[in-house]
Amino acid sequence: MSDTIVREPSRELPGSGLNGLFMLGIVLLLVVLTALSLIEAIMNKHPPFVAGGLMLLTALLSPGFYSLQPNEAAALTLFGDYHGTDRTSGLRWTWPWMSKSKLSMRANNLISQTIKVNDQRGNPIEMAAQVVWRVTDSAQALFDVDDYRGFVAAQIEVSVRTIGARYPYDDFEHKEVTLRGHHDQVSGELRAELIARLTVAGITVDECGFTHLAYAPEIAGAMLRRQQAAAVVAARETLVAGAVGMVEMALAMLSEKKVVELDDERKAAMVSNLMVVLCGERDTQPVLNTGTLY
Repeated sequence: MSDTIVREPSRELPGSGLNGLFMLGIVLLLVVLTALSLIEAIMNKHPPFVAGGLMLLTALLSPGFYSLQPNEAAALTLFGDYHGTDRTSGLRWTWPWMSKSKLSMRANNLISQTIKVNDQRGNPIEMAAQVVWRVTDSAQALFDVDDYRGFVAAQIEVSVRTIGARYPYDDFEHKEVTLRGHHDQVSGELRAELIARLTVAGITVDECGFTHLAYAPEIAGAMLRRQQAAAVVAARETLVAGAVGMVEMALAMLSEKKVVELDDERKAAMVSNLMVVLCGERDTQPVLNTGTLY
């Protein structure tokens, strides 16, 4: 039975870069000394060994310069061995044999592609997200994943699919958490999901949200009709409830004030007429009764 090898994640260390302006002064001084030594050798007609040595030293020191902008870092490596990250902006210098890998520590804004996802109820929906992310650990971003930008894009897609399948798109009874009705809560869960997935790459998420959320085209028409039907049913329920209350009030007031005495059959007819008048979509036409009630 083989043991599982767990690799420790990389950790960013302070870099060993030096002030580039100071080293630039030294290089310029070497250039001046080289020129003076070369002139002296020519005038005295002897081999320019000193000038050659100074020139060689100048050529050796010059490749060590590099510059960093604000919120930019350079990871320093020696033959593949990590020696820290320099985050000091400006002109910098390190030993020429040290490799320098620059990366931005600024916030990045990424809008994912629109993808098709099946929600909790199996309905196909289209989703896209906007994510603001930034690198917090340069060592993890450079050495623990192959391409940290591609890694971010892939994990955003996976996280969007995970959150999309966790909730239904909509709930007409308003009893469940839905993608459309609880945007803040769902966006918060998307951010937590992304942070958990991107920690391995030394990346954090500052903000995220959905930029596109809709039913897929193949069911959009059917779902629209369903929403319209649900709205009509809800309106009818409200209308019927109000009509019943008005009928009850009318019968109670007629009985209380003794305007007219109605038996059960007449009450039933009156209730039927009032419900037709109150719930009908068209204007009612009055009918004059010239006879008696009995």
